[in-house]
Amino acid sequence: MQPGSPPLWFQIADRLNKAIEQGKFSPGEKLPSEAELNRQFGVSRTTARTALDWLESEGRIFRRSGKGSIVLPPVVDQPLKVLSGFAEDMRARGLRPSYRTRAVLEVPASVAVAEALKVTAGAPVVAIDRLLLADGYPIGVSLAMLSPAVVPAARSPTIAELDSGSLYEWLERACGIRLVSGEEFIEAAVADLAMSTALEVAVGAPVLVARRTSRTADGTPVEYVVLHYRADRYRFCVELVRP
Repeated sequence: MQPGSPPLWFQIADRLNKAIEQGKFSPGEKLPSEAELNRQFGVSRTTARTALDWLESEGRIFRRSGKGSIVLPPVVDQPLKVLSGFAEDMRARGLRPSYRTRAVLEVPASVAVAEALKVTAGAPVVAIDRLLLADGYPIGVSLAMLSPAVVPAARSPTIAELDSGSLYEWLERACGIRLVSGEEFIEAAVADLAMSTALEVAVGAPVLVARRTSRTADGTPVEYVVLHYRADRYRFCVELVRP
């Protein structure tokens, strides 16, 4: 290595990153293993591992024992000033949204849900638990609770309806309800066993948690949703203006 040149691990990582950007490795494909990188570049196992570690930290791959280094689709940027459904977000970025509905059931409203939806704690609300996918890859888990004043259990969507499209689109079509405003709180967390299984990440991997209350034009709260996103696949964008 010449003086002033980047370290070998970075040169390898940069070459692999450019290969991903050029489409030589598609999402879902495996990169060369540490051993293959050792042979190809004549470097130590530590150097090869550092290169792959960097690509993982940049959200370009995920690594699992026995599976290798798998190329991830591009990270999704979500602007915080826009209220939109998951399907709208994905289509706007050229990705194919899909859903895997895990449950639709009636549950008693917790204190947080009751406060958000302006109902009595313990009142029955429709809960919808779905896995969110972009181009077939899990990107998030959504647990949405709907106001019983708007969507009583007898009118709740079916699993087939939820698997085939957007919840916001169903609310407009089936209930005549359009969500136009809301508030969202975002925090960091780590994946527990259930979340790691759903999102296909390691236990303890970072996740983003968004808690959103969505309302109609007259301010009626309709939805309270808790969303867990893979931190390596999803990030929020804030537009800042200096006063």
